[in-house]
Order: sequence, then structure tokens, then C-alpha cells
Amino acid sequence: MPIRYPRPLRPGDRVGVTSPSSGVPDALRERLAVAVRTVEARGYEVVTGRCMDGSGHVSAPAADRAAELMDLLTDPGVRAVVPPWGGETAIDLLALLDWERLRAAEPTWLVGYSDLSTVMTPLTLLTGVATVHGNNLMDTPYGPPDGLASWLDVVAAPPGHRFTQIPPERHRADGYDDYALRPDVRTFTLDTPGRWTRLDGGGDVDVEGRLVGGCVEMLANVAGTRYLDTAAFARTHAPEGLLVYVEAGGDDAFAICRNLHGMRLAGFFDAANAVLVGRTSAPDTASLTQHAAVLEALGPLGVPIVADVECGHVQPYLPLVNGARARVVHTSAYSELTQTLD
Repeated sequence: MPIRYPRPLRPGDRVGVTSPSSGVPDALRERLAVAVRTVEARGYEVVTGRCMDGSGHVSAPAADRAAELMDLLTDPGVRAVVPPWGGETAIDLLALLDWERLRAAEPTWLVGYSDLSTVMTPLTLLTGVATVHGNNLMDTPYGPPDGLASWLDVVAAPPGHRFTQIPPERHRADGYDDYALRPDVRTFTLDTPGRWTRLDGGGDVDVEGRLVGGCVEMLANVAGTRYLDTAAFARTHAPEGLLVYVEAGGDDAFAICRNLHGMRLAGFFDAANAVLVGRTSAPDTASLTQHAAVLEALGPLGVPIVADVECGHVQPYLPLVNGARARVVHTSAYSELTQTLD
């Protein structure tokens, strides 16, 4: 069964903004305005929802957040939905979303990462609709470095489009820009060299599959449930196998190791032809590094494991399309990821 891709955005289309998890504090509203203007500069109309309050850990009660997300994803006049950022507990939406209605609706692009993985990855797995694991709205004003794309580029691409992203081999070592002090910041601070790293031994990697993945701390909580059945998705949509990607947001190496073990035991990686691991600034422990945690948990899979990919919480950001056909190439001198929207 083919993956369902939302139609490409065109000037004049509407982009919905809502916070399925955390909202935006008053001190950061100017950054939100800068981000909205960045999307509008592409010719789109931005519609901001009611669930945006940043005074607590969620923007509104779960029923309100679920209803607003449903309204935006099923409104034929809204062509993409993007949150300001992630958060902590979007898991409370899963039982409140009408998955049959989402499956029957005309596909709409859903964009985000971090806690949005909790909703976005199940959306692809349960409905076959492609979603974009990419920079959230508050990060959108950053211009992508040469070789990488923005989510705005992805959602405007025509059906069948093939795009190759080549990592810039530089990243931000630590920290984030203070949007309260610098609401108009648009340039990444890429102060540290670094390439992709193969964790499971030497040798070149050249492997294909359908992309599926997200944030470890979020997906681990729904692994083994109907919301994260990658095996069923692979049987229906990806008989060629999967390229599974994971990234750690902030948990230490012990927690990541436990979570990845649990996800493996739940079958999340059963159809993986390879695993891509996002670069992380999450802490090591005295006896276990983040790389070692991944290898301990996922080494038994016997597939290539490529780490330090730009698909997580460390700048810059490499958008990945859940459901897209992809090929990853990694050698001692060169790395690239090609995605095809078919």
C-alpha cells in the first residue's frame, strides 16, 4: 500500500499553529512572531490556534489540545500544522484523537520533533500519511546550512521529489539561543566539527528503507502498543524494510540504554535495515557514554548503526520524512541521506 503524501504547499495556503504539548511563555512571544513572519514570507497564511498558553507544562487541557489538533488536521483549508516546539506529555492526546477520521481525511503535513514524535510517528504508522520530523516553528527562522533543507522546503516539494541532504560536518557543541534576549536570531552557531559515526564496526554503509522514528524518551513510552506497531506498518507499507532513526533529547546514558532495550524488546526495530542515531548533548554517565548505550541496546540487531546524524536536539536540523523511501550512504570520507517522496 503506498504512503499518502499531503499535497505540496503553494503560496496562499494556510499553515496552522497549535501547541499539542507545551505553549509559549509571554517572554518568548516575540520569537513566535518572528517565526510566524518567516513562514508568511514564503507566501503562506498562518492561523494560530487557541492552545498556546505557556504558563504551565501544557498549553491547555488534553481534550482542548486534541480537539484543536483534530480540527486543524482535518480542515481542508489548512495544508500544514506545526507546533512552536515539543514539551513533555503529548502522550495524553493519543486516546483522544479520532484515528479513523484522520485516516479518512485528506492528508495534511504535520511537522515537529521531540514530544511531537508521540503524535506524529503514530500518525504515520496508523494512517500511512507522511509526516516531517524537522525543526519546530520556533527554530524555523534559522537558515539551514549548505547541504541541509528546512521543513518549509520539504512540504513544498512535488510528488516523487528526491532530495539529498549532506551533513555540514559542524554542529553546536552545547546550549541554545536565548529567544527572550535574541528573538530575531537566524544563524546557527556551528562551533564544533563532527561527522557521522558508525557504532557497530568499520566498513561503508549503503542501505535503503522507509524512514520511521523519533525521540527516544517519548517513543519508549508507547513502544509495544498499537500506536507504535512498526512491524504492521512494514508489512503494509514497507516490505523492503525500514530505516529507523532515534534521538535522545536529554536523558542520561543509563536511561537511554534502558529505553532502547525496551523498544527493541517491544519489536520497534524488528524491520530495521539500519538505525540512524541523532547527535545528542544528553549526558554520559561515569561508566556509560551515549554511544555505548546505543550499541549495548541495539547491537544485537546486527544491522548498521550510524550515529551523530543531525536529526535531534542539537543544531543544525536535518528534516526526515516519516514514510519516505530513503537511502543512507556513509563512508570514511562522505555521508549523505537521500529521501524520495513516493
